[in-house]
Amino acid sequence: MSTSRRHFLKSATAAGIVAAQKVSANDRLQIALIGAGGMGSGDTRYQLAFPGVALVAVCDVYDGRLTHAKEVWGNQLFTTRDYREILARKDVDAVIIATPDHWHSRITIAALDAGKDVYCEKPMVHFIEEGKDVIAAQQRSGKILQVGSQYVSSLVYQKARELLQAGAIGQLNMVEAWLDRNTAIGAWQYSIPPDASPDNIDWDRFLGNAPKVPFEPVRLFRWRNYRDYGTGVAGDLFVHLLSGLHYATRSTGPTRVMATGGLRYWKDGRDVPDVMLALLDYPKTETHPDFTLALRVNFKSGVAEEQFGFRFVGSEGVMHTSPAGVTVSTVPPEAEPGYTIGTFTKAVQDQFLADYRRKYPKTSTTADALRPQKEDKYVPPEDHDAHREHHRAFLDSVRQRKPSIEDGVFGLRAAGPALLTNRAYFDKRICQWDPQTMTAS
Repeated sequence: MSTSRRHFLKSATAAGIVAAQKVSANDRLQIALIGAGGMGSGDTRYQLAFPGVALVAVCDVYDGRLTHAKEVWGNQLFTTRDYREILARKDVDAVIIATPDHWHSRITIAALDAGKDVYCEKPMVHFIEEGKDVIAAQQRSGKILQVGSQYVSSLVYQKARELLQAGAIGQLNMVEAWLDRNTAIGAWQYSIPPDASPDNIDWDRFLGNAPKVPFEPVRLFRWRNYRDYGTGVAGDLFVHLLSGLHYATRSTGPTRVMATGGLRYWKDGRDVPDVMLALLDYPKTETHPDFTLALRVNFKSGVAEEQFGFRFVGSEGVMHTSPAGVTVSTVPPEAEPGYTIGTFTKAVQDQFLADYRRKYPKTSTTADALRPQKEDKYVPPEDHDAHREHHRAFLDSVRQRKPSIEDGVFGLRAAGPALLTNRAYFDKRICQWDPQTMTAS
């Protein structure tokens, strides 16, 4: 027998819109965008959709994006190639940092020190060692820092967190997480504008502290393909999965990291793998037992549409999460453990059975003893958008001066183990991580 129940998760969207409409003139927030690519432009649109938010400045190293920003948001925008000019402006309250990864920590620290609140795209850092400097900048500035990994604001992972804490699947012992695509279009294969040239691109500024190489626009517009500027599968996608996992399990991170994979299909000059798998061991804490996490990303996986999700495996059931919601499948616990005594002598079998039945007396089966397998489905509203809710959380933190849902410590505890999968992969070794001190070895 089995039963299936469907539950609808309550969205805070309507209440949030009502609250947002009550924003006073004194609560007006003026934001600036640093890095006007696809993700940065999307982040900006989300924030501008909330009342009381205005865009006053945009920075990018490609002039075409600065021109496009004015086409979209108006000629009144201040635009520049130099992010320092943005940070020097008194009319900027908060900045969105959506540059290539190798600029994240440097601009974040500078922005916090300049008195700006910061929404920084994930991963928070390019190298693990940069993380503590970001945390220190947040602490000394007293400003808001939120990392842009939206799973922590999703109703799906909020429900998963609640169910795990309630013991819905018993004792957690393993988690699988995956993201399968059949294309590299998008974040990895952005189109290269035909007018790209040294005249309209500040090449040296893009490179920053990265190795000096001749002008090659593919490195700018497809920067995720290169370790000099990006963090590969680990920083783009593993960090998302780890953020969702840490939120759902209340974990601070793993202690051991292993990884493998390879460049299987997209052999187009990139120097990072397109298939990557990792195993991470999580220690026992006050909030969860020890468990193992298996991660997988594949960019040529044969699927028609992108597929990603989690499978939480417990002693009494399994919980699946995906954008469609949460499904919990449980089975009734065994009434008795059973036995395997067929190879024992008859005398030993008789002795075993006598002891066994004293411990587990045989009872008559009743209808009440029948316990069906059960499946519960928790479905978010059709209009639920985790990206929007993550930006709502940031704007609320800024206005109310309350801690961010994904601050520098959370950001490093997600980015550190994610980036360690790169180290494990390229160095071909097992890496250690201390989730409390946030240090690697």
